[in-house]
Amino acid sequence: MRELSLHILDIVENGLDAGAGLIRITIEEDRQGHWLRIRIADNGRGMPEETLKQVLDPFFTTRKTRRVGLGFPLLEQATKRCEGEFRIDSEPGQGTEVLATFRLNHIDLAPLGDMAGTLKGLIMSHPEVDFVYTHAVNGDTFELDTRDIRHELEDVPINHPEVLGHIGKMMDESLKELRSHTP
Repeated sequence: MRELSLHILDIVENGLDAGAGLIRITIEEDRQGHWLRIRIADNGRGMPEETLKQVLDPFFTTRKTRRVGLGFPLLEQATKRCEGEFRIDSEPGQGTEVLATFRLNHIDLAPLGDMAGTLKGLIMSHPEVDFVYTHAVNGDTFELDTRDIRHELEDVPINHPEVLGHIGKMMDESLKELRSHTP
């Protein structure tokens, strides 16, 4: 995939398919240490050990609509290509956590992509799900929690176009500022 945000979207969709009501997306950039870490955690059904052993096989999927499952294998390959690490932890009834680490200055590292657009799309498509997005660059942090936004909105749906526009603008501005303060 051309952007890491597309990998993130694919992994989040797995959690949504597993019935997650809360998904945490955490991105950490350490520019001095030259690493990028992406963590996606959900409170979905989780996977039994037998399924967990097979998820990195591109010809394995639990979905009935297709015969291949490329999300986990493609992200794992992207991490290895960039001298990183990939890990999946999952337990039935407890959810799943995916951790992907990349060497930040690796020539093959795909750009992060449009995380504001990715999150807006997820909120628009799944307004019943709570998302917590955290992005840290050298210790400076931006966080967006849809539970807080819902509290402020009262009776306005979180997937209302004006709300989504505000979320996108806030994320774009905050992430631009976050990245501009760090070398």
